[in-house]
Amino acid sequence: MEKTLVLIKPDAFTKHYSGDIIKRYEAEGFRIVAMKLLKMDERLASIHYEEHIGRPYYNDLVGFMTSAPIIAMVLEGEDVIAKVRKLNGKTNPAEAEEGTIRKQFAANGRRNAVHASDSVESANREIHIFFNETEILDGQYEAME
Repeated sequence: MEKTLVLIKPDAFTKHYSGDIIKRYEAEGFRIVAMKLLKMDERLASIHYEEHIGRPYYNDLVGFMTSAPIIAMVLEGEDVIAKVRKLNGKTNPAEAEEGTIRKQFAANGRRNAVHASDSVESANREIHIFFNETEILDGQYEAME
């Protein structure tokens, strides 16, 4: 089964949208195999957003992502990366399709409610920034059903 990292960003968390967003992922049939509430610090942000270091928006991005708690999740499902990105909608909520998470919950292109991995390679890298193998319950999940 494919896995992806999803972050519920500070804007959505502080507006109390987290439960509604999580419910949307579960309604699509994705399994939550890991989840935690945390406050991203500058070190963690620099690891997660390393490809953005040096870009004009980097300091604003780090300031935003470290401004309030986030929820990090690993979702599992068939073709989950593409399906989650479609459900999230375009980065800019003004351009996002109706019914997407960003259309409903995001303020703008920078304060856009959620992050999701964009490829298998990114998912593998990003998941392990936030979770170690013992925190991911994919193999144990089936035993609980």
